[in-house]
Order: sequence, then structure tokens, then C-alpha cells
Amino acid sequence: MTKFISFLVFAALVVLAASTGTHFLPGDWYATINKPVWTPPNWVFPIVWTILYIVIAVAGWLVWQAVGWSPAILIWGVGLFFNGFWSYLMFGRHDIATALADIVQLWVTILLFIVAAWNIERRASYLYLPYLAWVSFDAALNFAIWQMN
Repeated sequence: MTKFISFLVFAALVVLAASTGTHFLPGDWYATINKPVWTPPNWVFPIVWTILYIVIAVAGWLVWQAVGWSPAILIWGVGLFFNGFWSYLMFGRHDIATALADIVQLWVTILLFIVAAWNIERRASYLYLPYLAWVSFDAALNFAIWQMN
């Protein structure tokens, strides 16, 4: 039962971060700005992010189950903050440059979590690899949008 409750805590934290994406939507502003031709259609993002948010919760929970509070869990939490804050910066404030700075910091925390979790719970590190790949793509997209606008 304790494992289930701890997983629910991780899932709730991820849902909280993900909720910024439902409060700060791309909207008309995003539709009118310049974007590169390789920008995915809008329907792709919620599908990918739903899968990734599940992975984020599971990875954090696996490390928690292995060692409890640790630098890896701290990194996980900081990364979750940067993840949630990006939607506010990009779609809430329309601040492309600050959103870019945020996503670079998110990318660093993802990489740091992969490294920190490697000797604790290797499955968590592997689970974070698709997250790293997607955020790398998103960062490139954010950069291109910043350059084009």
C-alpha cells in the first residue's frame, strides 16, 4: 500500500506540472507567429506529452523506491518545475526567449537525472531517454521560433 501511495504522490506532482499546459494554451498568438516548416501539428503535442508525463512519474517513483530523498529526486523535482514553467513563459507571457532559457535548463536537469539515477535505478535513466530526445526537439523548435520572431 505504501508503494501505491508514494506512486500517487509522484503522479500528482506530474499532473500539477502538466496542468500548466492546460492553463496556458498556444491559442491565437501561437497560431499567428512564424514557425519552421518542421513544426509538428498541434495534435501531436498532447499525445507525446501524456506519454512522457507517465514516464516522468514512473522514473521519479522508481528512484524514490530505491533510495528515498536523494540528489536524483531533487533534480527530478527541479526539472518538473522547469517543465511546468515553460508553458507559462511561452504561452502565458508570450516570452519566447525566456521560454528558451527555461527549456535549456529543463534539458540540463533531464540529463543530470539520467546520470544521477544511473547507479540507483537504471530503468529510470532509460525511461528518461525519450524525454531527453523530445525536449531536445522542443528546444530546437523553441530556438527556431525565437529566431523567426
